[in-house]
Amino acid sequence: MLSTNAQTLIDREIAKYPADRKQSAVIAALAIAQDEHGWLSEPVIQAVADYLGMAPMAVYEVASFYEMFNIKPMGRHKLTVCTNLPCALSGALDAADRIKEKLGIDFGQVTADGRFGLREGQCFGACGDAPVLLVNNKAMHCKMSHADIDRLLEDLK
Repeated sequence: MLSTNAQTLIDREIAKYPADRKQSAVIAALAIAQDEHGWLSEPVIQAVADYLGMAPMAVYEVASFYEMFNIKPMGRHKLTVCTNLPCALSGALDAADRIKEKLGIDFGQVTADGRFGLREGQCFGACGDAPVLLVNNKAMHCKMSHADIDRLLEDLK
């Protein structure tokens, strides 16, 4: 379930901790597994648990707690809009509505073609750059106007 490459990357993370504390790398291991599989299915969570010598429920608790992890398929491009109050007051809700309109989905949904998923997120630490949109937990896009959103969606197609 975890490729040799994923195991190598996880081993690098494990090496950052004392030998008897490899479970400390669980967040990094989940991120690596999610990058490889697109989301964290039960078999993927089980594989991470086995690799780190943890109970599967303990790994699931971490995966289900943090918003960056997908415990269900969220599309090839997961779009997360920060809707905390400072961002909401700076146009985030309007930006989210634009995305919903363009994609025909709501928060927590995936487009019929599986291309896009939309999530509501919490503070990305960029309140002054709102509205802020995070793509696949990797690329942050700031000060997103309707034209910027339209362009981004077209580029991601």
